[in-house]
Amino acid sequence: MEKKTPNVRALAPILVFLVLYLGSGIYYEYIRPRSGQMGFYVMSVVVAFMVALVVAFLQNPKLSFDEKIHVCAGGIGDDNITIMLFIFLMAGAFSGIAQASGGATSTAYMLLNIIPPNFAIPCLFLIACLISMAMGTSVGTITVLVPIVFVVANSAGLSLPFCVGTVVGGAMFGDNLSFISDTTIAATKTQGVEMKDKFRVNFHIALPAAIITFAILIAFAMTGGSADLQHYQYNVWQAIPYFVVLLASLCGINVFIVLGCGTILCGIVGLATGSLTIATAFSAMGEGTKNMFETMIVTILVASMGSLMREYGGFEWILQTIRNHSRTRRGGMLGIGLLTALMDIATANNTVAIVMAGPIAKDISTEFGIDPRKTASLIDIFSCICQGIIPYGAQLLIAASIAKITSVSIIPFLFYQFLLLVCVIISIIVDRPVRAQRITKDLENKKVS
Repeated sequence: MEKKTPNVRALAPILVFLVLYLGSGIYYEYIRPRSGQMGFYVMSVVVAFMVALVVAFLQNPKLSFDEKIHVCAGGIGDDNITIMLFIFLMAGAFSGIAQASGGATSTAYMLLNIIPPNFAIPCLFLIACLISMAMGTSVGTITVLVPIVFVVANSAGLSLPFCVGTVVGGAMFGDNLSFISDTTIAATKTQGVEMKDKFRVNFHIALPAAIITFAILIAFAMTGGSADLQHYQYNVWQAIPYFVVLLASLCGINVFIVLGCGTILCGIVGLATGSLTIATAFSAMGEGTKNMFETMIVTILVASMGSLMREYGGFEWILQTIRNHSRTRRGGMLGIGLLTALMDIATANNTVAIVMAGPIAKDISTEFGIDPRKTASLIDIFSCICQGIIPYGAQLLIAASIAKITSVSIIPFLFYQFLLLVCVIISIIVDRPVRAQRITKDLENKKVS
């Protein structure tokens, strides 16, 4: 591949996007808030990226319009982008029919009925971890569990923000590791690695943070009161598809097979239990895929914009900047983490942040000899940390809205996110060098097999 001349002006589309999206978010969230609407979701992320893409097309007059279209088509037509789009569709169909069949609430209520009242808070953390891993969505998990937190907080005499923060932490743990999460899909496909390989690397970082969080919550539970939990009605059959998908994913079965079989199983269970009809099953699948459309459009726009910025030398400028500040592999990993974190802080959307940072992170990992599996793990983890902490992100805003508290009041109790940051930094510091030849050989062997 021809080496491009570093050009900071090539990154202008990103700046335009950030000013437009972040600026409107701050304006409508803090300066002139709109009743009943989250400020950072007034400006559509699709519209902001469309404007940024127009700016990218207006740059570099040396290339004709047709040549720029060809560059964009190359980015959109990348194998990993195509696979990512197909997985988004299947994940949407599964999510839609699974929730319509009652699987999400049945899974949560079944687990809630077996937890000890004295340890309701640490158990809620574990339940949030399991449900978000099975559902692949932190927002969905928060929506299901936060209403239950009212009962736990009041009956056990615990702080409501503390209880809500516990659920948000567990939701972010599962979303970060789930095989059907859009963040996992984006992280692995932008780096060209298998989900199971990224999971192994990610798990070794996330598990210590989760264990320490659980220990802290146990300590709080021992000093607090006993929660008065009521008996929740559930259907065990409706919960089975989630556990099947979770176990199949952990076994390393192809994600297309997992999602396809999970969707069919949800449909069968829903029809058998009467929670679905054939008409509502197809309608739910359609709604699920429709919910993925914005993410898919953003992926296409970012792939186009990224291809043009790479062609103009923008990515090369980022690489040169990182080289100037660090000549080590660890510095490259920190650069990847910082890049992803800044993208998430600016966009308030972890999937968008990963899609934006992914191609640049891939170039950085090649430059510094970083294992692509590690890179995929880093961009997913750093986006998860920031998304789970920023007070204007969907997760905290929705949790705060349901609990009728401020999102800022939850931040001090986000133990898992802060511990995950410590663990990922430690993993970078103690990471052993991996030779580029070994990385290449390993990836080639996987492609052959």
